[in-house]
Amino acid sequence: MKYYLIAGEASGDLHGANLMKAIKKADGDAQFRFLGGDLMIAQGGELVKHYSDMAFMGFVEVVLNLRTIMKNMRQAKEDMLRFKPDALVLIDFPGFNLRIAEFAKQHGIKVFYYISPKVWAWNQKRVLKIKKVVDHLYCILPFEVDFYRSWGMEVNYVGNPLLDAIADFHPDDQFRQKQQLDERPVVALLPGSRKQEITKILPDMIQTAARFPEYQFVIAGAPNFDASFYDTFMPGKKYPLVFNNTYNLLNIAEAAVVASGTATLETALFHVPEVVVYKGSAISIAIARMVIKIRFISLVNLIMDRGVVKELIQQDCNPDKISDELNLILKDSNYRNEMLENYRTLSVKMGEPGASSRTAEMIVRQLTMDS
Repeated sequence: MKYYLIAGEASGDLHGANLMKAIKKADGDAQFRFLGGDLMIAQGGELVKHYSDMAFMGFVEVVLNLRTIMKNMRQAKEDMLRFKPDALVLIDFPGFNLRIAEFAKQHGIKVFYYISPKVWAWNQKRVLKIKKVVDHLYCILPFEVDFYRSWGMEVNYVGNPLLDAIADFHPDDQFRQKQQLDERPVVALLPGSRKQEITKILPDMIQTAARFPEYQFVIAGAPNFDASFYDTFMPGKKYPLVFNNTYNLLNIAEAAVVASGTATLETALFHVPEVVVYKGSAISIAIARMVIKIRFISLVNLIMDRGVVKELIQQDCNPDKISDELNLILKDSNYRNEMLENYRTLSVKMGEPGASSRTAEMIVRQLTMDS
């Protein structure tokens, strides 16, 4: 069967690649065409658009790039109609994907949504649109099932695909030597995958690093940028930079400073104590604070429903406050052990690997029943 997938950012590329791998096991004749990234490319099929040309975050950023977004949407719609897929598989990225879902529904294409849009955070009435344009929805956070049920919608909880990726990870014992790292304890810096967030967050991370000379700070680079982009944030001392090796970095890290996003959960599942940071445009943050209905921004705290990791947002995202939290994580054993104990509880809540295979099997089974 033919599958058209759309993932609009780095985390979606990861989940999309794992799902494609699982679909190939369930459907030996699977053909893929997709909007995604390097990890999905590695699974085969045809790339239509790289997510690096699609990922815009924040209200202001979306408005400023509206022409590009609409062009990408037109391209996806036209290409999908030419491909004539048996299934459209959408991965998160709701602002873009829900419009594509509506278009696909109008043209009789089955719509499968993997990784629910975070409608529980704001504008919950979008559930009504999801009910109309999505045939099957697969959730990766346990509390989402009850949320959708409260709106009269039954969804499938499949577990979390990050567990699949982590289960498939095999540490490189030579990682430290290959990256020419010295023997100091490592602190990982994960500034995100979008240009606008890296630009705002990485300078604060770099200034923080200068205050901890006894530790080696290593930056996890996003695959859609090269070293020269990161060098612009390090006019003086250069910090080690690794690409496509975040899990090996987390595997040896004593602590991490992480931009809000999927990486906060990945870091916790590697049991690395972290501080979560985020900084956006003033207007975008102001609007978000008016409309978002959740107490936390990090997935760790959302899943645990309490403040397990410190969140430093906007004006609180500065070298002084990041340093204070990092000091606690690195040097206060009670504080550190409490976070690690909470991580163990989180791991139990998350369950076992297998989200990708469970989702793939459900999609293929449904398509077989409908054919």
